[in-house]
Amino acid sequence: MERAINLEEISDGRRYGLNDMVKADCGDCRGCSDCCRDMEHSILLDPLDIHRLSVGLGLTFEQLLEGRIELNLVDGMILPNLKMSQGDNCCTFLNREGRCSIHPLRPGICRIFPLGRIYENGSFQYFLQIHECSRENRAKVKVKKWIDTPEVKQNQEYLTRWHYFVKELGEELSRRRDESLRRAVVLFVLKQFFQTPYPEPFYDSFFQRLQQGIAYVQRLGLILSEEK
Repeated sequence: MERAINLEEISDGRRYGLNDMVKADCGDCRGCSDCCRDMEHSILLDPLDIHRLSVGLGLTFEQLLEGRIELNLVDGMILPNLKMSQGDNCCTFLNREGRCSIHPLRPGICRIFPLGRIYENGSFQYFLQIHECSRENRAKVKVKKWIDTPEVKQNQEYLTRWHYFVKELGEELSRRRDESLRRAVVLFVLKQFFQTPYPEPFYDSFFQRLQQGIAYVQRLGLILSEEK
């Protein structure tokens, strides 16, 4: 999701790499679940998030749509996000004790919070959101440890490639203003990257599908700078 932000207003003004120390450690979020509530459609899910949930819970994409996730329009594309429960408006994976019931499978946005990502010049860095986490006196922790992501180098390449693919695709579709073209591309992206299960290893499968996706949209006349 693209947000027009003033980084100085929402962060400590710094940008962080994997080996930097940052005040993000919330002490296991004991007694707090504020970031699991009232998130509306903001917890966007990428293909790896869906893969983790599908494999870990033994559910297909369609089964996840029956109550755990939903689809919404995001920057010209239709993408999945975590669904909030009706009534108390909390994440459907939050249990009665106020704890995440899928913590080992949690999505990337949840995994890095209260950090965010800022994408520039074909890559990204992390920043600390200073107004989002209600926990005070957070401890310092190395970014690489905090984000708790295996195969972190491959993950960073994956996140970058996925971000710019979706971003440029949405921009191209907005310029064309062709609803039949938009529908064809949106349905293709959902099937290619979310509905169809991924063989392991995930990253190899994803990058192969990304190449296929780029070739498909180029055949439709859409121009992307992503040619890897």
